[in-house]
Amino acid sequence: MVENALPGRALLGPIRQRRPGRGPDGDPRPTVRPTRVRDVAAIAVVAALLGNILVQLTYGSLPTLPVAAAVVVTVLAAAEAAGGVVLRRRIERRNGAVPVPPLVAARAVLLAKASAVGGAVVAGLWVGVLMHTLPRAAVVVAAFRDSVVAAIGVVSALLLTFVPWQWSSALLAVGRRRKIF
Repeated sequence: MVENALPGRALLGPIRQRRPGRGPDGDPRPTVRPTRVRDVAAIAVVAALLGNILVQLTYGSLPTLPVAAAVVVTVLAAAEAAGGVVLRRRIERRNGAVPVPPLVAARAVLLAKASAVGGAVVAGLWVGVLMHTLPRAAVVVAAFRDSVVAAIGVVSALLLTFVPWQWSSALLAVGRRRKIF
């Protein structure tokens, strides 16, 4: 608790200092924490609702959805997975690998966390498209094709969400054991 420096502040009560995040072994430096599933899920649900509203308002004027839009996200997920495997091997120093500078490891984890959030947004948008096109797929040919593309997009975006999310959690655990984070 900090004493009130302002005379009128005494009526509002004591001022509490904010404590920084606590690291392992009581280290006062802020730490990076794994992304929570509920946060990613909430982002995906909000994006799905907004995507569905947007598609309902504009579906008649949209061109057919390209499959490449869904496949590009899969390529990003594969690249992040490969980078995560290489980085984890370097952090664990397998087979005499060169050690990773802590700043590089921290940047990789933050990239993975950002990819998880971005993947949740993209997955939610694709689910919004599916919510609009799937009920119409039996009647409208374009809606059927767009449903297939949206389903591929959902799977791709889920890969982009969960692959980096998993390896960032693993990197954080390994990094804490090695005292990198």
